Amino acid sequence: MTDCDVAIIGMACRFPGAPSVEAFWDLLREGREAVRFPTEAELLAAGADPAELARPGFVRATQGIEGVELFDAAHFGIPEDEAELLDPQHRHFLECALAALEDAGYDPGTHPGEIGVFAGAGMNTYLPGNLAGRYATGSSVGRYRLMLANDKDYLATRVCYKLDLRGPGVSVGTACSTSLVAVHLACLSLLSGECGTALAGAVHLRMPQDEGHLHQEGMIFSPDGHCRAFDADARGTVLGSGVGVVVLKPLADARADGDTVHAVIKGTAVTNDGRAKTGFTAPSVERQAATVREAQRVADCPPGTIGYVEAHGTGTPLGDPVEVAALNRAFGRTGPGRTVLGSVKTNVGHLDVTAGMAGLIKTALMLRHRTFVPSLHFRAPNPDIDFAAGPFRVGTGTAPWPDGDGPRRAGVSSFGVGGTNAHAVLEEPPGPRPGPAPRAAEPLLISARTPEALARATGALARHLRRRPGADLDAVAHTLAAGRHHHAHRRAVVCADTGDAAMSLAVLDPERVRTGQAGPDPAGFAFVLPDVTDVPGAAELYEGLAAFREAVDACAAELRRPAGELLKDRAAAALVVPYALARVCREWGVRPGAVVGRGSGRTVAGCLAGVFGPGGALALAAGGAAGGGTGISAAGGIGSSAGSAAGSAAGSTGDDATGCATRSVTESSTGGAAGSAAGSTPGDAVDGVAGSATGRSTGGPAGSTAGSTTDGATGCATGRATNDIAARTPAVPCAVPEIPVSLGEGWLPPHRAADPGTWTRPGDGEGDRQATEALLKDAGLVPLVFDPAGGRPATEVLLDVLARAWTHGADIRWEHWYGPGRRRRVPLPTYPYERRRHWVDPASARERPAARPDELRRRVEEADPDGRGAILQEFLRAQAARLLEPEDGRPPGVDDDLFELGADSLILIDLVATLGTALGRSLSASFDDPPTLRGLADQVAASWRTP
Repeated sequence: MTDCDVAIIGMACRFPGAPSVEAFWDLLREGREAVRFPTEAELLAAGADPAELARPGFVRATQGIEGVELFDAAHFGIPEDEAELLDPQHRHFLECALAALEDAGYDPGTHPGEIGVFAGAGMNTYLPGNLAGRYATGSSVGRYRLMLANDKDYLATRVCYKLDLRGPGVSVGTACSTSLVAVHLACLSLLSGECGTALAGAVHLRMPQDEGHLHQEGMIFSPDGHCRAFDADARGTVLGSGVGVVVLKPLADARADGDTVHAVIKGTAVTNDGRAKTGFTAPSVERQAATVREAQRVADCPPGTIGYVEAHGTGTPLGDPVEVAALNRAFGRTGPGRTVLGSVKTNVGHLDVTAGMAGLIKTALMLRHRTFVPSLHFRAPNPDIDFAAGPFRVGTGTAPWPDGDGPRRAGVSSFGVGGTNAHAVLEEPPGPRPGPAPRAAEPLLISARTPEALARATGALARHLRRRPGADLDAVAHTLAAGRHHHAHRRAVVCADTGDAAMSLAVLDPERVRTGQAGPDPAGFAFVLPDVTDVPGAAELYEGLAAFREAVDACAAELRRPAGELLKDRAAAALVVPYALARVCREWGVRPGAVVGRGSGRTVAGCLAGVFGPGGALALAAGGAAGGGTGISAAGGIGSSAGSAAGSAAGSTGDDATGCATRSVTESSTGGAAGSAAGSTPGDAVDGVAGSATGRSTGGPAGSTAGSTTDGATGCATGRATNDIAARTPAVPCAVPEIPVSLGEGWLPPHRAADPGTWTRPGDGEGDRQATEALLKDAGLVPLVFDPAGGRPATEVLLDVLARAWTHGADIRWEHWYGPGRRRRVPLPTYPYERRRHWVDPASARERPAARPDELRRRVEEADPDGRGAILQEFLRAQAARLLEPEDGRPPGVDDDLFELGADSLILIDLVATLGTALGRSLSASFDDPPTLRGLADQVAASWRTP
C-alpha cells in the first residue's frame, strides 16, 4: 500500500441487461450479451421512420436499459412538473449516485467530510426529441428552466445540491473517455486533499432507445448488431445506454474506516493525441501507448505484473489493430499470452461517455472475485492485429484468475473521439482485517419514506441475508445504522445471527420485529420495569459495553461492593442490571417521559424517577422483603439478615401502642388510600411534582399520625403486619419524582412517591401487564419494556428497547454501540426507489419532408454504362461542396485530393452514406489513396446492376 493508492469502496450501475452491479456480474460471468432486436412494430411505436426501416443495411439492434422514463422524484424533493422536464440522464445519474454511496455504507446527510462529484453526460436527445415544442413556444423563463434541467453542465452540481455534498462538483466531457477521465480527476482531488471521498461516473441515454441503426461501411455501427472485438469478422459495435458511478477514497482512510474495498486504483493517466494522427476522429498508436506507459509509471506497476487489460475494444477494423499495437508498445514482450485481453462492449455495446465506467466496474468485479470473464464473439484474430508482438491473448471463457508472484493487477483503457486517452491500473483489494468476536445480538434497522418501500426494503434485506449465511452480522448492523438515512417509516429486529435475521424479517414476527413511524417530533416513551428474578448475560455485557459497565460500577461504588460480586448476587442483579440498562438508554438518546415498575421493578422505577439513588433502591428492596429476607449489611450492601431500621418505629413498647403507632406511621406514609391516584395522568403527576412545596425529601416513614381508621382485631392484625414492614424499612431519603411514576395502575401523586412505604409494600397499587398497557395508551406513551422473559440475555433486552424507541422516532446514538474495531461497512441492498413515469412524449408523428421521386437512381438506371460515372460525379461534387464549404463556393474537381481540401475520414464516410441513401442501396465502396470523387464514382458505376 502506498500513499497514492485509491480504493473503490462503492459501486452502482444500470447497464443493458443489468440493472444493478450484482446483475452485471452475473451477465459477465455467464458470458451473456444484452443486445435486443425489437420488432418492426416496436420500432415504429418508438418513432422510427418506416422508410428508414426499409433501407438496405438497417439493423434493428438496440442496447437499452429498463425504465428509462421512470424516476423517484419525491425521494429527491423534485416537483412533478420539474421532473418531467429534467434530462433523464440527470435523473438516472442522481439515483445511481445515492445508490453508490449507500453501497459504500455512507449516508451523505451524516458523512463527516467533504464528498466531491466528477461526472459527465452524453448528448441530450430528450430536449430536441421530446421538449422541442415547449422550447419553441416557451417564454424566456420557461426556456431558462429547460436549460437548467437539460444542460449537461449541471449534472455534477445538481447531485451536489440534492445530496448536500460539499466537495468539488465538476462536470467532465471528453467524449467516450469521459467516465475514466472523471475517475482520474477524482483521484487527483482525493490525493490533493480537496475532498475525502469522491463520486466519479457518467451517464448516456440514447433516445429513443428502440431505434436501431443504419450500417455504413467505415462507420462504427455493426452490420448485424454484435460487437466482435479483436475478431477477424469485427465490423463495428452497437451504441447503448447506461449509467455507472463509483465511490472513491484514499486506501489508507478506507482501511482505517472499515470500508469494503472492491479494488485499488494504483495509478491513472490522461493524455491527448494532438495532431499526431490522420484526422480528428482517428486514433493514435503513439499517444495511446504513451498513456498506458504513464499510468504504469504513476502506479509503479511494471507491465509484467499486469495480468489483464480491459481494452476500449470497439470491434472496428481500424480501432482494434491500433489499440493492440499501442498496448504492444507499452507492454513489450513480457511473455506470450500471459496478459488476458477483453472488451465489455461485446456484452453491453458502446455506452458512449459511460464506456470507461463499464470497463472499470467490470475489472473491479473480476479482481474482487478473482475470476476472468469472457470477451464474446471471438473466433479468429483480426489479421491486422499482431498478437505475436506482445503478451496478449483474448479471454474467451470464465475461469479462475490464478495466483501469481504478486497481487492481481489489471489495466483499463478508454479513448475518446477527439483524442483524449485515459488509462488506469487496478489491483485486487487487500485481504479483510479480522473482525471482532460476535456479540450475543445485533440490531438491524430498516427505514423508508413509505410503508410500501419499507416492505420492499425488508424483503430485499431478508433475501440478501438468506443468500449469504456467512455474512458478518456486526458489519451488517453497523452499515444499516450508520450508513443509511433514517426515514420516517421504520422497522427493526434484534437477532443473534444472519439466519435468525433472515427468517425474522421474512415472517415479520410481531413479538420480535418492531415497526413504527417517526413523526416530526419523537414519541413520548415510558420505561417499564417488570418483576425480574434473573437477567442472564449481564456479566458478558459488562465486559463488552463501556456504558453499561460504567453504570454498574457506579452502583458498586455506592454500595462499596465489587461489580462482579454484585452481578452474581441475584437479588442485587435484579435491581442493578435493569437500572444500568435504563441508564444506557438514557445516555444514548431515549429520554423517558414516565416510568412504570412492577414487582422488583418498583424500586428501579423509583430510582430512575429520581426518588432515591441506587443504594436507596437496594436498601428499600431489602427492607421490604418478606420476613427473613435480604437485609442491609453493616457495610451498607445487601446482607443475609434483617438490617437496622433506625428511626423507623422508635418508642414503641406495647402491642396496642405499637399497633397504634404503626398505623399512624403507615397511614401517614400512604396518604390514607392505596389507589388514590388510579385515575390520574402523567400530566397530573408532573404538575404535582412541580407544585409540591415540601417535596424535597423525607427522612423515612416517620411523619404525621393523623388519619388512622383501623381498629379492633383486624386493625391490630394489620397493624402488626405493617409494623413488621416498617421495622425492616431502612431510613432512606426519598424525594418527589422528577418524572411521572406508576406502579402499573395509576400515576403516583408526589407525596406517595416520596414515601418509602410506597416502595416496600409488595403489590401495593400494582397492575398487571394489560393495566400498564392501558395506562400508557391513555397517556399517549410508547412502552419500552426491560423484560428478560424467556431467558433473553441483557444485550438483547437493551437492544430491543433501543430498537423499539428508534422505530418511534428516537434519535439513538448508535455510534456508542459500535466502538473501535466494530465500525465496518459492507454492501447491502440500497434504497428501493418508488419510481414513477415522468415523461413528455414526442409528437405522435414526426414532421418529415414529403417523399420525392428518386431522380438520381432513375437517371443512373436509364443511363448507359459509360454515362453512369459522370452522373455520379456530378452528384458527389454537389454533396462535397455542401460538406466542405469551399471559400470560393465552387464544387471540388473530380480528381482533387479531398484530404487536401479539408476532408477527414468522417466526411468521406458521410459522402458514401449520402450517395447510398440517394441510390437506395447499401454501398460498400471506399475511396482510393488519395481519395477523389472520380475514384468513388467509378467504383459505384462499375458495380451497378440494374434490377
